[in-house]
Amino acid sequence: MSQEHLIRVARGLEPADLLIKNARIVDVYNAAVVEGSVALAGEHIAALGDRPALSVLDLGGRYLTPGLADGHIHIESTMGTPASFSRAAVARGTTFVAADPHEIANVLGAAGIRYMLDQTQLSAMHIFYMAPSCVPASDLETAAARLAAAELAPFLDHDRVLGLAEMMNFPGVLACDRDVLEKIAAARRRRKRVDGHAPLLTGPGLSAYVAAGITSDHECSHPDEAREKLSSGMHIMIRQGTAAKNLPDLVPIVTPANLHRIMFCSDDRHPYDLCSEGHMDAIVRLAVEHGMDPVMAVIAATHNPARYFGLHDRGSVAPGRRADLVVASDLKRFTAEMVFFGGRLAAQNGTPVEEEKHSRGQNAPTAIRVDPAALSFLIPAAGESAHVIQVIPGQVLTGRATARIPIKNGLAQADPASDIAKLAVVESHLMTGNVGRGFVTGLGLARGAIASSVAHDAHNIIVAGANDDDMRAAVLAICEMGGGMAAALDGNILETLALPVAGLMSEAPMQEIAQSLTRLIQAARDLGVTAPDPFMTLSFLALSVIPHLKLTDRGLVDVDSFSIVPLFV
Repeated sequence: MSQEHLIRVARGLEPADLLIKNARIVDVYNAAVVEGSVALAGEHIAALGDRPALSVLDLGGRYLTPGLADGHIHIESTMGTPASFSRAAVARGTTFVAADPHEIANVLGAAGIRYMLDQTQLSAMHIFYMAPSCVPASDLETAAARLAAAELAPFLDHDRVLGLAEMMNFPGVLACDRDVLEKIAAARRRRKRVDGHAPLLTGPGLSAYVAAGITSDHECSHPDEAREKLSSGMHIMIRQGTAAKNLPDLVPIVTPANLHRIMFCSDDRHPYDLCSEGHMDAIVRLAVEHGMDPVMAVIAATHNPARYFGLHDRGSVAPGRRADLVVASDLKRFTAEMVFFGGRLAAQNGTPVEEEKHSRGQNAPTAIRVDPAALSFLIPAAGESAHVIQVIPGQVLTGRATARIPIKNGLAQADPASDIAKLAVVESHLMTGNVGRGFVTGLGLARGAIASSVAHDAHNIIVAGANDDDMRAAVLAICEMGGGMAAALDGNILETLALPVAGLMSEAPMQEIAQSLTRLIQAARDLGVTAPDPFMTLSFLALSVIPHLKLTDRGLVDVDSFSIVPLFV
């Protein structure tokens, strides 16, 4: 579509391809709703107001908003490839995301990032990436890859890479680690964003972190934390995902004065949530339920992320912008009834219009390598009491506790009656034989075992169990699938979900993945697990950059001191 044609359509000298009339247009610039028409020419909006057109769509007073955007997501968390994810998300009104591929990068390094970039050619919407800043996330675990600043820099020149992804290594920033600072500098030289990741960071440390060039944070869990970060000049991404649900606590901080620095993100979204509840549309609905003005919620989900990432060709219903649009009958109960992507109808009533594009089996990377002989979950007792990781529902933060542990023949045992399960992380990329062992409370696991090759951020295999035999059975099942999730009882496998693409994703349609996961979660429930999302919860128990206590293949991690600590008190 030529610029000349766009101008002539705007002037009414040539017919628009489509005129959308009788619309209630969400004006993101004035935080208002105005009645009118929108003329489309090719992929763009040519004009507001009536124009001659080849085709007319009468909305009958329904709302017309910009396409929704996710400011920070790990597509790998949906367990589908970018192609599968995009079809499910565009059906809910999402037309672009800023994704961080650090999950697959921790497993496959630069090859994993290239795979994700290649997959965007098959996507049903625009998938942009942020170059993963922390591969590995820390030196307290064994990752399969390491990306230094020099190896990361070429990706920052890619037209679909918008900047540097969440800088989780805030201790490295504060300590002026040379490689960390060079990654930040490389993004800033290219005038690209540097996203943050600094849970509970405050005071002088926060000032130093922001001064280094960090521009956003999605880890706020308390209003005071978010307000301090806003006052320090950061953009706040209010997160509402499957594991971390911060929106109800943070909505009260949003005001008309600071709205321009607020946006939404999901971070991690499991497939059944994506298919049953939705994506960014669900976050808009929830924000309104918790008292946010509907127009402000739409702005936080559309215009603000587009402006933050410098994507000035989208994020508003205005002349010259991309015709990425959503039709909805009710802003308070936001549901995407029609979705336009680049001026073409992409989805209607929750269903994508176009056939799925895929390249199944072509260049799909695999990753799992485990020596079965190294699978020992025995824990020699070195005391009567041990440190125990506490699950905090709805948070990726974990607590710490101390508990008396049953001892049998000199070996520490799980204590299901006290809701204390064994926890282990099996190194699964380099055949080191490392197995970190510990205990967790708050899962509710009464018998059997659950395991997953999705274990942030190195994605070694993590397993929780009431006994060693079931833990071993679940881990071996994952190895046989080349990655995935499993539930075991009495040595038998109850349910599995195969994730053979780097041990993180499936090439199946999202609905199929969701159905398999639903069966798997029910199997976990049958084992007594009470955590809201058993496998998402399990996956974050190895995340060595989120306070307070975690487990990696190298042992028990005190995140506050950033060190490996003894298991027994």
